[in-house]
Amino acid sequence: QVQLVDSGGGLVQAGGSLRLSCTVSGHTFSNYAVGWFRQAPGREREFVAAISWSDITDYADSVKGRFTIFRDVMKNTAYLQMNRLKSEDTAVYYCTTGQRIGTWLNWGQGTQVTVSS
Repeated sequence: QVQLVDSGGGLVQAGGSLRLSCTVSGHTFSNYAVGWFRQAPGREREFVAAISWSDITDYADSVKGRFTIFRDVMKNTAYLQMNRLKSEDTAVYYCTTGQRIGTWLNWGQGTQVTVSS
């Protein structure tokens, strides 16, 4: 059974930084893509960033240059480093895995990120 535990959210001032973590168990982590999505109140869930099994990365235009996705295969953990945070980044962030980017199968429980202006 695949399980994802995402963590690292919190309250931060605009311009600050946070690092989210997603620890995966139940499958061979290195063979899977990992993605981050977010959902703000009253809005649909939207793509933020992804990293393929071969470490190819992809980002939403709104976070390019500010967010970085990377992973530590030895720890079965993926990370989302978020810098220069803005109030519009406030949302619940979810990690997900799939065999390829775009074929997401399993989801974490979400972690709240709140950016105060």
